Amino acid sequence: MKVVLPYGTGNSKKDEVERMFDSIAPRYDFLNRLLSLGIDIRWRKKAVRQLKKLVKPGSRILDVATGTADLALECLKLHPYEIIGIDISQKMLSLGYRKIQQKKISNIRLLHTDIMQYQDHEGFDVVVVAFGIRNFENPKEGLKKMHALLKPGGILLVLEFSKPGNRLFGMMFQCYFKFFLPFIGKMVSGDRRAYAYLPESVETFPSGSGFGSWMSEAGFSNVEFHTMTGGVVTMYLGMKKTLKNY
Repeated sequence: MKVVLPYGTGNSKKDEVERMFDSIAPRYDFLNRLLSLGIDIRWRKKAVRQLKKLVKPGSRILDVATGTADLALECLKLHPYEIIGIDISQKMLSLGYRKIQQKKISNIRLLHTDIMQYQDHEGFDVVVVAFGIRNFENPKEGLKKMHALLKPGGILLVLEFSKPGNRLFGMMFQCYFKFFLPFIGKMVSGDRRAYAYLPESVETFPSGSGFGSWMSEAGFSNVEFHTMTGGVVTMYLGMKKTLKNY
């Protein structure tokens, strides 16, 4: 897989991604709503509805690349014991923390850390990552780490951009994705590269069965994937085997 960097400064991908999200943080939520026409809210809601079929109340949830904590907040509908959100961008986390304070929520904690450095000794029932794994320094190693952080029987849910299967819709979407989105992103955020990086990174990242095979290689079983909005986004699910399955 070709490594795509936001700025190409010679720094690590982690450092460049951190810089990128710190740069666009003040306008991030607004641009998400604008550029997706609000559909990003529906993607997260659908993901949590799917988890509700699989997860019991009182679970521990880890939200990787939590950003401004939108998915963590949506996961409150699962009635968890605790949600921990981690991210490498302190400015994104600050915005998420403000939302949590405003809503007076006590069972979400946000931590400034990278998935590969994060340590936990209790284990999670659920790990979620929305539109973040594509930005990992090493996505395959990230999947293995998330597998290690799950309890046996735990669930991983990944939301990630993908490439539409319908040729006509795919062509229309690519025009929007490659030209209109970076233009509006630059106008609003002041950082054109951040929104040019988005379609570039999606283009080189595996989707569907390709990403599903990465999950299987990382140790997940019962891997499945479901496309949304004509294939613009794919939701992936996998389970860490229970001890009796080993």
